[in-house]
Amino acid sequence: MSEPGLRLVPAHGGADVEALVGRVALGDSRAFEALYDELSSAVFGLARRVVRDPARAEDVTQEVFLEVWRKAARFDSGLGKAKTWVMTIAHRRAVDAVRRNESQKRQDVRSMPDEVSHDEPADTLIAAEEHGAVRECMETLTDLQLESVRLAYFNGYTYSEVASLLDKPLPTIKTRMRDGLIRLRDCLEGQR
Repeated sequence: MSEPGLRLVPAHGGADVEALVGRVALGDSRAFEALYDELSSAVFGLARRVVRDPARAEDVTQEVFLEVWRKAARFDSGLGKAKTWVMTIAHRRAVDAVRRNESQKRQDVRSMPDEVSHDEPADTLIAAEEHGAVRECMETLTDLQLESVRLAYFNGYTYSEVASLLDKPLPTIKTRMRDGLIRLRDCLEGQR
């Protein structure tokens, strides 16, 4: 006998996910339950691998199924399988959760009080010299390296977003970025 509120989930993948999503699109809550039973462990597993934290993975899983409930009517079986659609939503939500977490960490660091400096003129001079050295080294980069590094490291874009913004293939951007960072490192080390 099972506890109230708990359902036994079959171990085999026997449900027709395509049909369930179609019924969910019509507002069928029983189909939604069946879809959840069928895919929740896969969605949770994917979310867990991306976000690492089980509690956050549970939140992501809940967000995914809420989105599936809301957007099931927009699913187009001509573009792919329903399970792939759900798992794509899961991956996007998990990546978004990681990005939100990283953004929150950066915000927390920014809101921390600055360290008290007892030698402000010297600190200002050192910072100015470091900024000048970085500017000089940035001028040694090619145009594509410079733009890629600026977009990724100063504007916070991902490599894929940089490739899209610059209308270049992703492997090209990765190579230029790597070469540019190596050149910057070598230049800055040479100025020490």
